[in-house]
Parts: sequence; C-alpha cells; structure tokens
Amino acid sequence: MRVKTTPDDSGTPLAERAYRALRQDIVRGDFAPGARLRVEDLSQRYALSSSPLREALNRLAEQGLVRALENRGFRVAPLTVAGVSDLARVRVLVECEALRDAISHGDDAWEAGIVAAAHSLALAEKRLGDGPRALDDDWSARHRAYHLSLVAACTSPLLLNLVDVLFDNAERYRRWTAQHRSGPRRKHSEHQGLLAAALARDADKATGLLRQHISSTERQVAAGLTAMAADELQ
Repeated sequence: MRVKTTPDDSGTPLAERAYRALRQDIVRGDFAPGARLRVEDLSQRYALSSSPLREALNRLAEQGLVRALENRGFRVAPLTVAGVSDLARVRVLVECEALRDAISHGDDAWEAGIVAAAHSLALAEKRLGDGPRALDDDWSARHRAYHLSLVAACTSPLLLNLVDVLFDNAERYRRWTAQHRSGPRRKHSEHQGLLAAALARDADKATGLLRQHISSTERQVAAGLTAMAADELQ
C-alpha cells in the first residue's frame, strides 16, 4: 500500500496530525461512505502508530464523520437524504446565530477579512470557469475560508466550533454527490449577496440569504444522492 504523508506539521502532536489527515481525506471523499476504517491499514497509509489513529477516529466519530461500532472498529459515516436534511436544519440554526452575532460584534478587521476571502474565492471561480468547482481542492479551501470568515467575529467559541464541524460534514456531502449533479450551480451571486448584507450590517437579510444558501445545497445534495441510488439499482 502506498504511504500517504500527513501535512507538514512536524511540531504538532501525533494525534492531531492523524486527526487532520483523516478528516481531510474523509471530507475529500477518499474513503467511500460506509467504508471500513481498519487501524492497521490507516497506520500504513499515514505512517502513524495505532494509538494516535484511534484517538483521531474517536474524535471524528464525535463530529459525525465516522461511526464507531461497538467491538467492530470504525466505518465512514453514511450519506443519506435524511442525513443531509437534518444537517441542513442544524446548520441553519447554528450558522445563522453565529452570523448574527458576528455582524453585531465585527470590527474593521472582520470586514476586511470577509472582503479578502470573497475576492480570493472569486479568483478561483474565474480560473475554473465552468469546471466542477466542488471537486477542486483549491476552490473548496477558499469556499470554506469565505464561509468561516463571515462568522469569524462571533463571540461564542462553541458556536464557531460547531460551524467548523458542520461545514465539513456538508462539504463531504457536496463533494461525494458532485458527480451526479444535473447542472452546475452558480454560487458567486449568492456569495456576493451575503457579502453585501454582512458589510451593510443587515443581520436579517444576511441570515435570510444564508438560510437560502444552505437550503439550496441541501436540495442539490439530496438530488445527487437520489440519482446515485437509482444508478445502483440499474
């Protein structure tokens, strides 16, 4: 088996390195939903011992990306229509509250961060053109950075942590179902609308747009999952 190196963070504890590497690969879709995660295989893949990998797997299980099976190891969490619906519902509750708080407390540096993240994302979208953005690692990283910049001024560490975890769960759904989408989704106008509302400090409009944005993702992902299930029956 080819060894996959972990990110260059030699000063980081091994358990954290294992967590970051596994989380990244699961979100990217390198492991299929429901796939068995054998510690011995992961140890070879990441050149790490079993102890930090088990710690990472348990941490990912707490975040919903992995399922811990009693006395039967670990599997990648499944992707289902009911699951993405529940995820979207919780994202709306958490992210809208975090955004409202950020708009209330954000300073000039927060505004500058949003503008910079939006510009960076727009540059990636211009480069890709009509390409499959959800499967592009650079676009995905900039998209994530943009959404987290919107809530960066939120005063609740717990809310910010939940936003981070929920976003990665949604990203895994997006990337896995991207190959079964009927057509590209133009998110640029949605992102620009969110940017304008946040900069105008219009919390009601911004949270309304964010709610629509999350709901649109839910519908696209659900359609992708339905298409995938239909293909499997053929």
